[in-house]
Amino acid sequence: MYPDLDQLRQIVINTAQEHLPHRFATIKSRWKADGSLLTEADLIMQKQINESLTTYWPQFAFLGEEMDEIQQTQLLLDTTQGVWCLDPLDGTRNFAAGIPCFSVSLALIVKQEVVIGIVYDPLRDECFSAQKNQGAWVNEKVLGEIYPHEPLNNGIGLIDLKRLPAGLAARLATCPPYSSQRSLGSVALDWCWLAAGRGHVYLHGRQKIWDYAAGSLILKEAGGYATTLLGESVFKPTLQPRSAVAALKKEFFDEWIAWLGINL
Repeated sequence: MYPDLDQLRQIVINTAQEHLPHRFATIKSRWKADGSLLTEADLIMQKQINESLTTYWPQFAFLGEEMDEIQQTQLLLDTTQGVWCLDPLDGTRNFAAGIPCFSVSLALIVKQEVVIGIVYDPLRDECFSAQKNQGAWVNEKVLGEIYPHEPLNNGIGLIDLKRLPAGLAARLATCPPYSSQRSLGSVALDWCWLAAGRGHVYLHGRQKIWDYAAGSLILKEAGGYATTLLGESVFKPTLQPRSAVAALKKEFFDEWIAWLGINL
């Protein structure tokens, strides 16, 4: 039996509201060996959420972004009993710089698939969540409404150019198939905003499991579509970065993968 989704949402919301807003744009940061940013907020969020999850659901292992890579790898070798996967602060650079676009992302992985996903934006007080085969929500609103179809050339692309192959990035920069482009700086929110219809297509060249695990389930349960640039399933229980190509509507997805030349 999976954990209660309402209880999980409340743990993430309460912890984020306690530790993030008053540290926003005021906290000191340092660079990690992989070139990413680390703040006190990342560490305290990971510690507090880990403690709460262990208290209520000790049967599940815990994997956090700020853990040792060897330990992370070991945890993903066998997810039969269940493994929590947490990004305690997705969008740390935004958070440290005072850009109000960051989130907390929590997923539960069981038998090599994501069964629960929660992404919380504390500044907007928006909690996106999903459970396998049960649907997806933002706060109390069900995600997955049928939006009127319009051509992709009128749409918005949520695109991270810097992690793409140079040729593809140049092609998108000079002759994109959509009307305008955004890059939020929080991968988890990219997935959720797509699920909420705030963008039409999505592309990211390299994201880690804690970035996309929760968000990819939320989009899927909202009725969305996703693949990698190689035409594979996006989710894979590995530390190796994965590319992601996605859309909420089948019409957009088909146009998008055709433009990118992906064979499914």
